[in-house]
Amino acid sequence: MSPWLIRLDARDRALFSRLALTSTTARSRRRFWTSLTHLGGARASIGLAFAQALAPGGSFALAWRTLCLLGLSHVVVQLIKRTVGRPRPSAKESTAALVLIPDRFSFPSGHACAAMAIAVGVASATPVLTVPLLCVALLVGFSRVMLGVHYPGDVLVGQAIALVAAYPVLR
Repeated sequence: MSPWLIRLDARDRALFSRLALTSTTARSRRRFWTSLTHLGGARASIGLAFAQALAPGGSFALAWRTLCLLGLSHVVVQLIKRTVGRPRPSAKESTAALVLIPDRFSFPSGHACAAMAIAVGVASATPVLTVPLLCVALLVGFSRVMLGVHYPGDVLVGQAIALVAAYPVLR
């Protein structure tokens, strides 16, 4: 591994160590971050994409585009996860994951990617919601670090994948 990647990894791990909650963190705080993290899960993200077809001013075409964005970005995430194979923080750090770990690979974050894909998909049709949706998507990504299942770099790359995938799908 090159020296700059080693330094980047060390900083990613150090930031993770400062942010991750522990099992002794207040239960209400853990519950808040756990509830938020589920917005990036498969059920919530697929459900929110379909909900666009039923929402006032929504359409089947918008729901379909958002589902395509979600699918494309998820395929990219899974290809990278299987290629890179970065272990989860709970396998390398002294902090245990506070939620169920979906698979053994950490890089990039699928939850962060899914939340950003949904936010961008909905925001493309409802620009007035752009800022709140992006804030929620960023918080979902942050929750993955707080709950000990991803390093901050995993989250940033997951969100970037959704943003890059949005260009061809939503234009």
